[in-house]
Amino acid sequence: MTFVQIEFVAFLAIVFTIYVLFRRFRAQNVVLLLASLVFYGWVHPWFLALLLFTATLDYLSGRAMARWPARKRWFLAASLTGDLGLLGYFKYADFFLENVRAGLDALGIPSAIGPIGVFLPVGISFYTFQSLSYIIDVYRGDTQPRRNLLDYFLFVAFFPQLVAGPILRADALLVQVERPRRITWEGFASGLSLALWGAFKKICVADVVADYVDKAFQLQAPNAALVAAATLGFGVQILADFSGYTDIARGVARMMGFELPLNFDHPYLAKSPSDFWRRWHISFSSWIRD
Repeated sequence: MTFVQIEFVAFLAIVFTIYVLFRRFRAQNVVLLLASLVFYGWVHPWFLALLLFTATLDYLSGRAMARWPARKRWFLAASLTGDLGLLGYFKYADFFLENVRAGLDALGIPSAIGPIGVFLPVGISFYTFQSLSYIIDVYRGDTQPRRNLLDYFLFVAFFPQLVAGPILRADALLVQVERPRRITWEGFASGLSLALWGAFKKICVADVVADYVDKAFQLQAPNAALVAAATLGFGVQILADFSGYTDIARGVARMMGFELPLNFDHPYLAKSPSDFWRRWHISFSSWIRD
């Protein structure tokens, strides 16, 4: 399920209605966690096994660090190995095998090695980095290991930002999960407005421009002017697509009393490459920097 499907509108309406009927935030967390699992497993339920494996591994590693602090380096290594191993397999297994075959072919060595058709689960990079940020912060002493498993699962699986970010640290989202939220008309109206603006950028700008860009790049011998126009168009497409999706995420979260940080800050107005990366996908850039 994606944000721009009609099914998501119905899904969000049902989830929001149930969510506001509960006054206690613990009950609201249960609603959001169940909704997040339905959202992520809508098309491919087996995706949930990967998500829950990552969340469980890092939750248990955090608890183990609290209980056996002298061995916390081993528990960090276990989390890094499990999380990045899973991510690396699904993202790069076929790439690696293709390059091994190409290398053997170049050496004249016949081989039956080839891609095995690994299916990349949507959003795996985002929730892996988010869960890793928690365990690394626990290791560094920047955050305390949590006891409540349900809260931690919701932190990793929170459906508005699960698929395309922003990537959030524990002190940005987990602390909001652990306390009551206040749902107001002003917050709902502001969130709805932001989500609609994001949908406009995604559907009416990115998807429309993409049709022309794709056609231009499929031409056999385009002239220089057309290549330049298509390149500029692709710049518009990728920004509108990515920032539009994250605006929907921020808007939906705000409707339910959460506040997610800005993820794109006019990156094409940057004055230098370093300034660009401070403005483009801010949550990921800051994750890599930290």
